[in-house]
Amino acid sequence: MKNVQKSAKLANVLYDIRGPIMDAARQMEEEGHKIIKLNIGNLAVFGFDAPEEIQQDMIRNLGNSAGYSDSKGIFAARKAVMHYTQQQGIHGVTLDDIYLGNGASELIAMATNALLDDGDELLLPSPDYPLWTAATSLSGGTPVHYRCDEANGWMPDLEDIRRRITPRTKGIVVINPNNPTGALYSDELLRAIVAVAREHGLVILADEVYDKVLYDDVKHTAIGSLSEDVLTLTFNSLSKSYRSCGYRAGWLVVSGDKRAASDYIEGLTMLSNMRLCANVPGQYAIQTALGGYQSINDLVCAGGRLRRQRDLAYELITAIPGVTCVKPRAALYMFARLDPKIYPIADDRQFFLELLQETRVMLVQGSGFNYPDNQHFRIVFLPHEDDLREAVGRIARFLDNYRKRHSS
Repeated sequence: MKNVQKSAKLANVLYDIRGPIMDAARQMEEEGHKIIKLNIGNLAVFGFDAPEEIQQDMIRNLGNSAGYSDSKGIFAARKAVMHYTQQQGIHGVTLDDIYLGNGASELIAMATNALLDDGDELLLPSPDYPLWTAATSLSGGTPVHYRCDEANGWMPDLEDIRRRITPRTKGIVVINPNNPTGALYSDELLRAIVAVAREHGLVILADEVYDKVLYDDVKHTAIGSLSEDVLTLTFNSLSKSYRSCGYRAGWLVVSGDKRAASDYIEGLTMLSNMRLCANVPGQYAIQTALGGYQSINDLVCAGGRLRRQRDLAYELITAIPGVTCVKPRAALYMFARLDPKIYPIADDRQFFLELLQETRVMLVQGSGFNYPDNQHFRIVFLPHEDDLREAVGRIARFLDNYRKRHSS
């Protein structure tokens, strides 16, 4: 029988958050090992329950959820998203500018498919959330990564962004608050990115899924609120701020000057129609979530569980010799660095596979976020404090043994 090969479009697709290391962890679990998973921001697994009010709204509306909804989404949910954009200061958004999806992930794929022709370029941060690079490649586009500067708190390097713009560049992705670094961008930096997009006619694709997961009383600014002329697509969802990853409820908001983008918007609508509609029960959670009590604030404030765990994880990981980390100001992650003089790593995927096998702790290596060295890794600080202490303690012992083996 003729071998069936995967599409060549998958050649540059990488999603190591659920990649070979996770496959190895699953096999170990089947063999009876307990794995501490610091690889993915799946909040419900670690006891962060979706608010009861959201759950009840979905339950009460199940009887109304068996049929297809409007392809862009149910009226009440889109109206709630519209009101939310008004609170954020994003002007000129109507119901027709809002698309609901099966999480932000589906909408990211939809937006890149509608935007990119073969060979078109999309500017992406490095490190990135790897779905963006994968979606760009699958759309026939070319991902072009701009540098985020660790020495400057993982802020995007504006000069590097400018150097990478070519006649084929169609847009720029801005992930703020940032996954995987936990960085939060200043208004000054965001305005500078808007100015670059305006100068070169680029679409801004703004991933703002963690806009409420903020520490130390910092404030998030929606980049869509900083211009009325630059076409901006803003992505958000219930997955993180509302601990509802499995409900698969997200939204895409189109703002800025839409007159020159009518053909692109028609393409978005065509793709929205093709998938018929997003998960309807999840859509019924959106209005209650956006309009109800914002319980995420209790988790990120001083003394809140997420803030305590962020502080503990940072304290523990930076106490290990040769490990440094920019303290995250937002999101659920930190992006730590191993000093290459102390930890000479040739293949970071193999290194963290060995760490998993020896410690039963699962992490994601920096190359899984399209970062061009072998020295970084992402930590998810969602497990309870006792589990965090145990996990980082195991990592510390593994690294101690590694140092001893390579000290000569």
